[in-house]
Amino acid sequence: MIRTAVPADVPVIHAMVRELAEYEKALHEANATEEQLHEALFGERPAAYAHIAESDDGEAVGFALWFLNFSTWRGVHGIYLEDLYVRPERRGGGHGKALLAELARICVERGYERLEWSVLNWNAPSIAFYESLGARPQDEWTVYRLTDGALAELGGGR
Repeated sequence: MIRTAVPADVPVIHAMVRELAEYEKALHEANATEEQLHEALFGERPAAYAHIAESDDGEAVGFALWFLNFSTWRGVHGIYLEDLYVRPERRGGGHGKALLAELARICVERGYERLEWSVLNWNAPSIAFYESLGARPQDEWTVYRLTDGALAELGGGR
């Protein structure tokens, strides 16, 4: 059901990224191209990794895209799950759980001590799913982001 993504998967990953962005009411922010995803996943210096969830007939029905982070407190890497998505008509079939289980397996195998991700506060179905697996919200932390003009200004570009 779960396999490591290969370069030929980039178009379907790109399509599902856009589906996820639409679900999250932010399609206008999803500007990544297939070429950018290919470079990030399979370029000379990969910055991210992906796994594909397949149906019994081999159709890609979901994906997990992740990268390594590092905990100075624990002294080891962890996995940050950037995107987890299963197509709506395929939800409830165990694909999402299988994707998370594969990432947890990688953590255990490699000695990583954290598997982390973010979820929108309004996404009650996903929150309930994550909590059913034993995940707990880190509600003492607030995510901050610099982007666009603020990022350029701070970085000296404008």
